[in-house]
Parts: sequence; structure tokens; C-alpha cells
Amino acid sequence: MARHESGYWIKKLQLKKHPEGGYYKEVYRYNEKIKIKNKNRSLYTSIYYLLEGNDFSSFHKIKSDEIWNFFTGSSITLYLINDEIKEIQKAILGPNFDHKNHFQILIPANTWFAAKVNDKNSYSLMGCIVSPGFEFDDFELGDRKKLEENYPELKTWIKKFTK
Repeated sequence: MARHESGYWIKKLQLKKHPEGGYYKEVYRYNEKIKIKNKNRSLYTSIYYLLEGNDFSSFHKIKSDEIWNFFTGSSITLYLINDEIKEIQKAILGPNFDHKNHFQILIPANTWFAAKVNDKNSYSLMGCIVSPGFEFDDFELGDRKKLEENYPELKTWIKKFTK
């Protein structure tokens, strides 16, 4: 299989800019609805998500569980803020199990997290599945000042992964 560049995938998959950084396109939204807190929600949704080498996914959180799946390109590192111990937990999504990569990583609901491509000269193409289904109303982009107030010991990480 030929190695494609990020521009190929952005065009081929018709990706558009995402507020957290990177590019995305919703691929599937389950038609049947479930009622959560008096709102009808899709059971799950899925997107393509692409990060280019110098870009990053800013700290953000959503109100649902999210599963990231690796497709192609460079591995990425996910940075999750563990509320209980006020530390950053790292997980690598990528193709190389010998280097502690995972094909799939779960980000629990209401967890602040960010991501970056490990090879600055490459890109990462992933899929994200959200259940209950993603709604922008449930998306919160991290505000640097508020995050630093809540996690003063993580200021270096917060500064690195907020815009």
C-alpha cells in the first residue's frame, strides 16, 4: 500500500477543520435514539480524525466515552488529566505493539485530554467512536486560565496543549 500524505486524506475523506485542532468528518450517526437527561441522543457516532505533524488536539472533554482507533500514519500520544491524582497519564495510539502502542484507546466521559503526532514530519489518521453519540453541546474546549487554576501542578502541559 502506498504511503499517502495528510493532504491526500484531507481531500479524499472530505475532512474539515475541527475547533480542537486537526481535521474531521462525521462518518456515521446511529439513527435510533436513546433518552438521556430528557434529551434524545444517538446511541453512538463515529468520525475520521486527522492530525498533521505540527498540529495538536487541544485539551478538551466531552460528556460521553470516546474510543480512538488508529488507522495510518505516525503514532500519537494522548495526554489525559487524571482528576484523582492531578497527573498527566500518557497513552500511545499507533501501529507498533513492541513500543507500547495500542490500536484502540478509551477516553472516559468528562476526562480532559489532548493529543499530538509523534513524528512531526508525518500525520495520524484515526477514527473516533463516541457513545452516547457526539453533540457539540457536550464538547468543552479547555480554557488555559481555568485549567491552570484547577490543575496548577500541570501548567506546563496545559500551556503546551491549549491555544
